[in-house]
Amino acid sequence: MTMADDRQERIRNRAHQIWQEEGQPAGHHERHWHQAAADIDREDAGKPSAAKTPAKKASGASKAKAAPKEEKAVAKASKPKTSKPKKAAK
Repeated sequence: MTMADDRQERIRNRAHQIWQEEGQPAGHHERHWHQAAADIDREDAGKPSAAKTPAKKASGASKAKAAPKEEKAVAKASKPKTSKPKKAAK
């Protein structure tokens, strides 16, 4: 996976997280994508460049992915459930 692919995947995951946190609204995908890209850019700005740091092992990568799932579970638990509007009878 190239660095660009990795960045795209991170943005995709963050945009999905934002979408879920906002209650899964329709039609806001571009705003979520741009917000996610800005978040990832801020994260990367605080890290040393990849050229200067050794490559991470695969086991470290899986640990990094575990945290968002935990955050999602906490976010889900704290939100009240809403029901979908029922379709009108014809």
